[in-house]
Amino acid sequence: MDDFKNKIAVVTGGGTGMGRELVRQLAREGSHVAMCDVLEDNMLETFEIVSKESPTIKLTKHVCDVSNEDQVFKFKDEVLAEHDTKTINLLFNNAGIGGGGSFVLGDRDEWERCFAVCWYGVYYCSRAFMQHIVDSDEGHIINTSSINGFWASLGGTPHTSYSAAKFAVKGFSEALIDDFRINAPHVGVSVVMPGHIGTSIAENTGKILGGERTDEDYEKIKENMIKMGMPVHNFSLEQIKEQIKENAEAFKNNAPTTSEQAAEIILSAVKNKQWRILVGDDAKAIDEWVRNDPENAYNITFHGEKRGE
Repeated sequence: MDDFKNKIAVVTGGGTGMGRELVRQLAREGSHVAMCDVLEDNMLETFEIVSKESPTIKLTKHVCDVSNEDQVFKFKDEVLAEHDTKTINLLFNNAGIGGGGSFVLGDRDEWERCFAVCWYGVYYCSRAFMQHIVDSDEGHIINTSSINGFWASLGGTPHTSYSAAKFAVKGFSEALIDDFRINAPHVGVSVVMPGHIGTSIAENTGKILGGERTDEDYEKIKENMIKMGMPVHNFSLEQIKEQIKENAEAFKNNAPTTSEQAAEIILSAVKNKQWRILVGDDAKAIDEWVRNDPENAYNITFHGEKRGE
């Protein structure tokens, strides 16, 4: 797909981060866009921004929890009706959250919620829109995995649900290469594996998972921080809460790659028909380290040693 002018694109998780930037940049290039998000306030901000920047394109917004199949198919029907089309060209399965860190000690509902958004969101949306992509003259599906889809670690911190889902997304995307080559050769697929990108995933995860944390929850978080070697032994629970907030802000503000840069990389790669899109120098480095030394990839010192620390 050499350009996106007059194409119809669907973007999940369009309210913030990479999703918002994908919507903005697709619209600037003349693509008509349907976006969804489960957090309506975030999506309204994106809608207002893009409507002002690209007033001539067709832009629609849809509230949808991608982990719910009924909502996804309702979203699909709304997109086709509001864009007056039977086909779409681009599907960006971008929505995702964190949570479900430990399989041993974590909450099962949180684990399954993260897995449902990050994996079933990709699956349900692909099911819903597949025939409409195949029926188009040219189509492309772009699935967002993660570096944690090939390296299930974050410096020794367990995040089993997220990694399991992102491995599933990567495997599914790679399997579609042969499926499309045989059964829909005009359709392409890409799997996106971002490194540390400046997004609001930590903040949004808390909103989506819902519920106020109890003092007991913060005690467990403090225990985990100590296990990770963080010097918080003497922190009060109020200080732990503040530390969590600061960590979320730092994740967004101190990232080596911005959401805008990530979207630029993704869209350029789609035009160049790349099926494997590593986003960020950190993603490229970790990919190389894991491929060259898979046996030691989960040693606690692996990341630091590879960085020369």
